[in-house]
Formats: sequence, structure tokens, C-alpha cells
Amino acid sequence: MPETPSPAPVLTVVTTGGTIASTRDEDGVSTPSLGPAELLAGAVRGARVRVVEALRADSSSLTLADAARVRAAVAGALADADVEAVVVLHGTDSMEETAYLLDLHHDDERAVVLTGAQRTADDPAPDGPGNVALAARTALEPAARGRGVLVAFGGRVHPAAGLSKRHTQDLDAFSSPSPPLPRAEPLPWRDAPWPRVDVVAVSPGDDGVLLDAARAAGARGVVLQALGSGNASGDVVEAVRRCTRAGVAVVVTTRVPGGPVSAGYGGGGGGHDLAAAGAVASGWLRAGQARVLLASLLRTGADADEVRERFGRRSGGALPH
Repeated sequence: MPETPSPAPVLTVVTTGGTIASTRDEDGVSTPSLGPAELLAGAVRGARVRVVEALRADSSSLTLADAARVRAAVAGALADADVEAVVVLHGTDSMEETAYLLDLHHDDERAVVLTGAQRTADDPAPDGPGNVALAARTALEPAARGRGVLVAFGGRVHPAAGLSKRHTQDLDAFSSPSPPLPRAEPLPWRDAPWPRVDVVAVSPGDDGVLLDAARAAGARGVVLQALGSGNASGDVVEAVRRCTRAGVAVVVTTRVPGGPVSAGYGGGGGGHDLAAAGAVASGWLRAGQARVLLASLLRTGADADEVRERFGRRSGGALPH
């Protein structure tokens, strides 16, 4: 008697909008306009596809609460034991933030893979279908299990932690540290309001006024996008000290695309001085992901010592002060 063939695996696809779901109007303006059926036509093979539309928006407009809706959709899909893996279609502008938020709370062996597109769906040579096919293949591979949240894009597969968008137009748009950053135990999920966490960019000779403004606006945390390996001016150091004394957590990252943040420089405004003022080095995490981690920690009630310890374990290069 012939054997009954095994059914194809179930793959849940969560859609959120973004360039991959966008078309251009008569003025050449791109807006998310395609639904799930149009997005997935012919792109996924060898699986039974279930679709969940979590959002339909440009990813540059997404809040942390919106990213949490995507996490809820992924968690809901994985609550079904029949689901083999999840693919999330997402805009590239904030893909690194949503991917990292998912990874921070991902406590399942099954793969979650994000992808999107640099070109709109009506482009003469769209990259979306190829990226969706790569994401689906990656998600269903046994080797993807236990690796946390991944991003499949432009022919490459990246871990979520440390991911950053490196180019505004290249089809191979993302980069990530090598070797990959360490993964720690998942953070517990807590339904609570998101704290205000601002990103403040440093310029040479900065007077620290923007840090003071963030504190006055009610920020509970600030990510300082510093210079070089994590350096600023003496005025910025004093503004950091005012923040930390007021209970505002400050994490230092850098505007430099590659390399870790360190606390090696002094001179009144270096990374060593920022650390002495109470700031925490972000290691390899750039501003977007440092903000996600800091907001997630503050949301669960972390104090200054826990913020420092958690960044040290997850960021792959943070140095103690």
C-alpha cells in the first residue's frame, strides 16, 4: 500500500506594509497599497501559507506600540503547534528595530524571519518576490531553528541583533556584526505603556542642550549617538550627568557604521568621561536597536544597574566604567 505523503508545512506570513507592499501613484509617490494576496502571489512554494495582516503602513511611521502589535501577531501564530515558522514582511526603514524587539522576546525554537524590499512592487525589476522566497526557504530550513529572529534580504541572512541598514538604495541593504552578537535569555513580555526614550545626535563641540531638552520633555531614557568610538564634548558629559542624577538612563552609541563603542578616551568628553557620568556603552548596537533594548528594559522596571548589566550581555563589546 503506497505511503500517504506528508502534508506541506504550515508557514504563517505576517504583513505590515512597507515598500514591498507599495506602488507609485501618477506623481511617483510610494504608498503601501497591496494586500496579502497580491504580495504573496507565486513567491512561496512548498508550504501551506496562512496570512495575518498586522499593519499596513510605512515603517518610518511605526511606534514601539506598533512593533508590539507585530510581536503579538507572531506570538499568536506560534501559539499554534501546526505552524512550522513565521515570515514577517516589513518596511526597511525600521526593520532593524522591529526585528530586534521580536528577538528580545522570542522564546521559541521555531524560526521567525523578516524581509521586505528596496523597490516598490510595480517597479520593472522588483526585489520583493525574491526576498520573500529567500525568507520562506530560510524559515523552513531545519538549520534556522534555535537561531532567534533572522532577516533575509538581498541574498543574505542576518541575525536580528546588531542589524543596521547600511544603504538607502542597494538591494543588499543590511549589515550585521561578525561574529554574531551573543544571545541572552529572552526578556519577559509585559503589557505596560512604553516609556519615552529619545535619540540625541552629538556634533563636534555640542553644548548638551538637546539632552537637557529630552530630560525636560519627560524622557526616561536617552540614546546618545556620539562621535568616534563613543565620544562627545565636556558640555555633553555634564548634560549626561544631569540626566543620570535625575534618574534618566543614558546609553551611548556612535554615528560610525562599524565597530563597537568603548570607554577608552578621556580628555573631558571621551567615552571614559561619559561612563563616569553614568552613561552605558551600547557595544555594537546602533541607535535604533539600543533604543529598543533600553525602552524594553525600562518598561519592565529595570534600574540603572540592570540596564548596564543587560547591555553588557547583549551588545557584544560594551566596556565597564
